[in-house]
Amino acid sequence: MLLTEKLKGWKVVLVSQSPRRRELLAGLEIEFTATSIDTDERYPENLSGAQIPTYIAEQKAAAYQPLLHDKQLAITADTVVICNDRVLGKPKTREEAVEMLHALQGNTHKVITGVCLLSLQKTRSFHAISEVTFAPLTDEEIAHYIDRYRPFDKAGSYGVQEWIGFIGIEKLVGSYYNVMGLPTHRLYKELKAFLA
Repeated sequence: MLLTEKLKGWKVVLVSQSPRRRELLAGLEIEFTATSIDTDERYPENLSGAQIPTYIAEQKAAAYQPLLHDKQLAITADTVVICNDRVLGKPKTREEAVEMLHALQGNTHKVITGVCLLSLQKTRSFHAISEVTFAPLTDEEIAHYIDRYRPFDKAGSYGVQEWIGFIGIEKLVGSYYNVMGLPTHRLYKELKAFLA
């Protein structure tokens, strides 16, 4: 049975401000509404790797839970970039964005997205990991990208689907859509299991 059949009678809510996540969820042919909710994206210092975005996705789900109705399914997600054991979130300043892209260029890093599915009956969390290798980039290329594309809403200071992805990404192992912010293949499978 197709996922769209299983979702009949359900209202799907994507709890995210990300236009990329909205675009990706629409690509799964799922009818949904999108909303956002303010949540604290800090996490306990003892967490590492995939635990970090999964924890934040679960915090977003917990914040949305009081608004949940029967036959409603909420999806929350968070993406982090990890390079040389350092977590790169969204850059707060231009300088921070420059520093992050300097760390990523000529290097391989992990992009991890944690996702949480929530209904009144249950909660299910999972994550996906992709490995991205960037070619060396010049200071001029980094400056051009930041000034033109302003990647301040993106973990690691870049969007794989933007100019820097076209010129800089040499290799990608895992889901491309995960690097964009939502592991669509895994989400499809997990939603089918969630509704079983």
